[in-house]
Amino acid sequence: MKKQSLSVLVTMVLGLVFLFALAYAAQQAPDTITMNSKVYPKHKKSLVTFTHKKHNVDYKIGCTECHHNYVGGKNVWKKGDEVKKCDACHSEAKKPKGVKLSKKEKIKKYHYSAIHENCKSCHRKLKKQGKPTGPTACKGCHPKKK
Repeated sequence: MKKQSLSVLVTMVLGLVFLFALAYAAQQAPDTITMNSKVYPKHKKSLVTFTHKKHNVDYKIGCTECHHNYVGGKNVWKKGDEVKKCDACHSEAKKPKGVKLSKKEKIKKYHYSAIHENCKSCHRKLKKQGKPTGPTACKGCHPKKK
């Protein structure tokens, strides 16, 4: 009886360790992310390859610079929270021509506006400060398709 109970206990502990390891691994971001959103019927430019590790670890850019969940105008997202793809909220491709919206409205609704505002504005800010930065022109992020 003792052997059977011990065996069950060991199996349960190993199962829990395995589940925690899976949960931890799921929280780790891949080193490189290809920005491929389903909101675009066709990508007119090459897809952006984003180096998550370089931005987060090497450049020490905090998670909440990109990841967010706004409640009452405040970003309440914290490390360990679910990471959603940008197009989960910024669910339309690009503002149609002729539609007048504020910058805030465009960013909230349109994937193109949100991504470009987040990435380009950060790169431009660093450039103004004379710090190393990523590209600020289209071809820097979207190299010509081969």
